[in-house]
Amino acid sequence: MDVVIVPTAADVGTHAADVVAARIAAQPDTVLGVATGSSPVGIYRELARRRAEGSLELGRLTCFALDEYVGLAPGHPRSYAAYLDREIARPWGLPSARVRAPEASRPDLAEAAEEYEQAIAAAGGIDLQILGIGTNGHIGFNEPISSLSSRTRVTALSAQTRADNARFFDGPDAVPTHCLTQGLGTILDARRVLLVAQGERKAAAVAAAVEGPVAARCPASALQFHPHATLVLDEAAASALTLPHHHRPVPDRGDGAVPGSPAAAS
Repeated sequence: MDVVIVPTAADVGTHAADVVAARIAAQPDTVLGVATGSSPVGIYRELARRRAEGSLELGRLTCFALDEYVGLAPGHPRSYAAYLDREIARPWGLPSARVRAPEASRPDLAEAAEEYEQAIAAAGGIDLQILGIGTNGHIGFNEPISSLSSRTRVTALSAQTRADNARFFDGPDAVPTHCLTQGLGTILDARRVLLVAQGERKAAAVAAAVEGPVAARCPASALQFHPHATLVLDEAAASALTLPHHHRPVPDRGDGAVPGSPAAAS
């Protein structure tokens, strides 16, 4: 696991966008796994900016979202399908058919989960999965005690996650109680993983994921098993690491590259 610490939240978005852009430049038809929520927004907007200025072509990407709320009507402004349209499909110039989310409004959610797994496999698998991390260590909506080998499925949201996400709704009671999410096993199948975290609120979860034991109580700790996982953190999110000097980038490799950078990823 490579851990890159940068000064500010804005730097997280810029550095992570460099990593994603380098992957797309090397493989324009990349299959990209996209997290929702606030953590990766800086990445998506920076990539959109580069596309707008003509320095990056995004039109051959295929994107798969990590999760979707159960119980929201299609087109609900707080659905992740709406988020994908707002933050990815339109700014990146992608048709909606190339940006998919789990179909959590389907009557048979188990069938929808299985079909989502099949769609990812049919696309050739995820080349690069973007992740955030919850304050309780969840990735996707894999809450604590999720199986480390779990696949896309219906699961309940924890009280902590619902409280954290209440800022996007009209209070905690308006947050859905269930979701359809890729499992930890699905996430670990991605060829590369890029997790971003900003702010002191994420510090304890980051420390548990990076330095704690691999345990279902901190789902993100499963990334310790991934052979190509990079975490990009701001100083605040890294503040609970007990050995931060082991995680800081080494700037003088001779080519100017740091772990997790485009040069290091090539």
